[in-house]
Amino acid sequence: MEQRPPSLLGAAAVQAADAVIVLAASVLAGVDTLAGKSYQMGSGIALTLIGLATAAALAWVAVGLSRARRWSRTPAVLTQLFVGIVGIYLVQGHRYAWGIPALVLAGAGLALLLVPASFRVLSGPPPGGGRGGTGTPSGSPPRPAPGQKPRQAKPGSPGEAASPGKGPSSARTPSPGKARPPRKRPARG
Repeated sequence: MEQRPPSLLGAAAVQAADAVIVLAASVLAGVDTLAGKSYQMGSGIALTLIGLATAAALAWVAVGLSRARRWSRTPAVLTQLFVGIVGIYLVQGHRYAWGIPALVLAGAGLALLLVPASFRVLSGPPPGGGRGGTGTPSGSPPRPAPGQKPRQAKPGSPGEAASPGKGPSSARTPSPGKARPPRKRPARG
């Protein structure tokens, strides 16, 4: 197992901080709703529940980052972009005490996620299963380009599995009732 770089653990900490901030805002919204300060009771309850669910999802992504799970990269990047956008709106609304820390947090989170060491761990091995290997990840030969006929494997070649009774003479042909006529391509003009 590859060692997790410190930058990835830092990105997980930023993501966890985002989760804590959303959790705190959700608790404050719930307290205000219970105190009757919400415009409508139903909207205050809904906002609180959505905030709690969002905080749980952000915490789940932070755990995924700390464990170097590949699936956690995209939600973490999107979280930081969203926090940055909210920070811009807060600064434009002259809420500097909230906007500037949000921008700093988003910038730090993005930087830590895009550091080459973090990016490499979250991207996984290259296609082909190794060090720049060719072919598809499954090891099957690549598909032919559009308009080209697929190449036939020669008997005994590495791409063909040797099994009795599977030679060229026993190739499976479609039944006469199910044969399809060749498709005509529309004329280009």
